[in-house]
Amino acid sequence: MSNADLFARLRETVLAALTDLVPDLPAEIAARVEVTPTRDPAHGDMATNAAMVSAKAAKQPPAKIAAGLVAKLAAVPDIAAAEAAGPGFVNLRLKPNAFRALLPVILMRQEAYGDASIGAGVKVNVEYVSANPTGPMHIGHCRGAVVGDALANLLIKAGYDVTKEYYINDAGAQVTALAWAAYWRYLQAIGSPLTEEEFGNEVPGGLQYRGEYLVPVGEALAGDHGAALATEDLGIAAPERWIDTVRTFTIDAMMTEVQEDLRLLGVRFDVFSSERALVTSGAADAMIDRLIEYGLIYEGVLEPPKGKTPDDWEPRPQTLFRSTQFGDDVDRPLRKSDGSNTYFANDIAYHADKIGRGYQQLIDVLGADHGGYVARMRAAVRAVSGDQVSFEAVLCQIVHIVRGGQPVRMSKRAGSYVTLRDLLEEVGRDAVRFTMLTRKADAQMEFDLDQVLATTRDNPAFYVQYAHARCRSVLRAATEMFGPEALTHSALADVPLDGLTDDAELAVIKRLASWPRTVQSAASAKEPHRIAFFLYDLAADFHMLWNRGRDDTTLRFLQTDNPVETRARLALVAATAIVIRSGLAVMGVEPVEEMR
Repeated sequence: MSNADLFARLRETVLAALTDLVPDLPAEIAARVEVTPTRDPAHGDMATNAAMVSAKAAKQPPAKIAAGLVAKLAAVPDIAAAEAAGPGFVNLRLKPNAFRALLPVILMRQEAYGDASIGAGVKVNVEYVSANPTGPMHIGHCRGAVVGDALANLLIKAGYDVTKEYYINDAGAQVTALAWAAYWRYLQAIGSPLTEEEFGNEVPGGLQYRGEYLVPVGEALAGDHGAALATEDLGIAAPERWIDTVRTFTIDAMMTEVQEDLRLLGVRFDVFSSERALVTSGAADAMIDRLIEYGLIYEGVLEPPKGKTPDDWEPRPQTLFRSTQFGDDVDRPLRKSDGSNTYFANDIAYHADKIGRGYQQLIDVLGADHGGYVARMRAAVRAVSGDQVSFEAVLCQIVHIVRGGQPVRMSKRAGSYVTLRDLLEEVGRDAVRFTMLTRKADAQMEFDLDQVLATTRDNPAFYVQYAHARCRSVLRAATEMFGPEALTHSALADVPLDGLTDDAELAVIKRLASWPRTVQSAASAKEPHRIAFFLYDLAADFHMLWNRGRDDTTLRFLQTDNPVETRARLALVAATAIVIRSGLAVMGVEPVEEMR
């Protein structure tokens, strides 16, 4: 049994035993057989539902099949005991050697241990952040950026072919309002006598963006154009003379800043797509024509929804997409009263573009306020792809920054919100990324600055990094004791491991054994926070073992008078460090060599 995933290996053993008992077991029943950790270690190491899920197909009581499985599995060399439990479960206790045998596998595969093939090379597009380029990135963008990036990394580790994409929302009213705000800063830079109030009275909808972050943009416009974009008296020129120039210049400046913020956060995208380019190319109109050909567009009047009236409902004939045909609760308008396309029409065109690029799965990481968007987008993707491409959304709830239990407002430059750069300067990239993944994405988060900076186990980022630093400290000391040749991964993979018998040692090894399964389950559920939970539990197991060595000298990692057991423990320490690094890589967090 060569599979490095102990759970998968044992599942193969269970299926072989089950097939002996139920020779004509249907494939769909076999696919439902699971081997999972027991909830209570007193019941064993693992449990299988094989008897329960196969009983109907076998036309036998679950207890009878479970009894047959117990007899067969008890004879497997790696299994110490098998016992029927509950309404058809079988609990299994493994021999310590079954777990110890994983250490050489981890040492030789290194950070590739845990890599899975469940993705089977399927092409996946993960789109995240995709903020309007109207100002600095703020804390809300930060959570989506971290979740999206970690999810993409997780899917790569699970065997998917992943593209990380940012959709630039550079079309529509918001970027036009941004251009007016940048133009005001430009007028200031060239010495316009207008006051902010006078200028604001001339702006359609008023001056919306007042943060100081646009001052450098105005100065740069003045440096490039002088007073050419203004009238002779330095007042407001006709917008048609300057709006396109200023809008394009400002969007480029804002995206440069956004990309620098993302770089500081450790987020890099494979593709940047422009909404404006999509609109000007006519892709949205072409997409609507395509849906007309499919018979999925009609002119109609929507009934007013019960309760809250959404922004896109009007009591008039509209161009409607039959999204209810694909599971949505109401058909959706694709054109506004002025004949222009809705945002939804542009979004369908964008997702159709992704489908055209060959992606088989589309995943959007969105703010929780976009929850109502999911059903309509899933319907659109099903329609455009002929039900061949799946769409999923990961929703990220709001983050509150607190210090001493009180809300924090750190930014003056951007206005009334906390910018991403503020946060990174306060606590650092790794702490931000790790902490953002310590809650499920759709759960609200309180980002406590005091806790994130604490050097205690209450700070998960510190606790996990400290475990890795301790591993590295032991290995550095061992290098001085044994020499570097004795501590290569291949050398440690060959050492006898029978001396690893203490419960605390085996607890660490059992946790390491569950890493491949954690990767697979987290990727399947699209929940990267499970990686943070796993690392915290692994760190807790390792710290407990470390503390046992302080109380019991026979459990210390380095013992000059016992080189055989010392090398076995060094193999365990090195394997632990490898898995911690592997998990931190998924999270986009750098492991530390020592704590300062």
